[in-house]
Amino acid sequence: MSEKPRIGFVGLGLMGQACTARLVECGYSVTGYDIDAEKVSAAAAHGVTGATSPAAVAAASDIILICVIDTAAVEAVLFGEDGVAGSDVAGKAVIDLSTTVVEKARAFAMRLRDQSGCGLVDAPVSGGPPAARAGTLAVMAGGEDADIAQIAPLMADVAATFTHFGPAGSGQVAKMVNQVLVLNNFAVLAEALALAEAGGIDAAKIPDALAPGHAGSNLLKAMFPRMIARDFEPAGYARQVLKDLDMVQDLAKSLKSPTPISSQTASLYRILISKGYGELDATSVLKLLDPAESV
Repeated sequence: MSEKPRIGFVGLGLMGQACTARLVECGYSVTGYDIDAEKVSAAAAHGVTGATSPAAVAAASDIILICVIDTAAVEAVLFGEDGVAGSDVAGKAVIDLSTTVVEKARAFAMRLRDQSGCGLVDAPVSGGPPAARAGTLAVMAGGEDADIAQIAPLMADVAATFTHFGPAGSGQVAKMVNQVLVLNNFAVLAEALALAEAGGIDAAKIPDALAPGHAGSNLLKAMFPRMIARDFEPAGYARQVLKDLDMVQDLAKSLKSPTPISSQTASLYRILISKGYGELDATSVLKLLDPAESV
């Protein structure tokens, strides 16, 4: 049996902690970095070796994963001072799990290949930290066939589905489709729960009652109980939802594809964040519809 590749991980937030814990559990040697030293220490508790920069992560690894907040952060990790491209990464592979601008993902892949001889796969994910920890993420990938083949065994350990959609940037297009379906659904679930509670029925029965019908969904089952309990501990931040919805609208505008529902949902999250709730979970959009809340 061939030896497992050494893994590097840049970005040790909620997703990074869950992903690295999963990778260590699967027997990988993992080196990690985050701009927040406390997050590096937290990852060390489950077996991640800390590094001082993205370049140091890349030097110690065969495959480098990135999971950071936005497109600018990805660019800094790749090409900034002490970035991945500053290390000898020829023949290695970089997997960007972040959600980024489509055209930038394409440009980053070309630049990294030309500058460093390294493949870059844009591979945004869906499922959140619980799926990352369980190894059941949905991963949407864009990149060259050889790079996809290089990372496929690793992806089998972290994802329930790993789908190659085409060349660089294709994974990000698929992620925008995912976000249309998921992020609008948060607002729909909030509206449904507010109506159920206003009508005086036991809302806790809704997920099981509706599961066999067309209303049944993964989100209904997972999120409705949390919303009923007003458990807004973040599995993903409301501010990130708005960032992604703005990206959906930018892509849709460039493609001349209308997204009226996503535009309305973005407005709701803009209001939510203006009220100071950006660090809460995405499901906290319920606050805008909850008569018990004075938002």
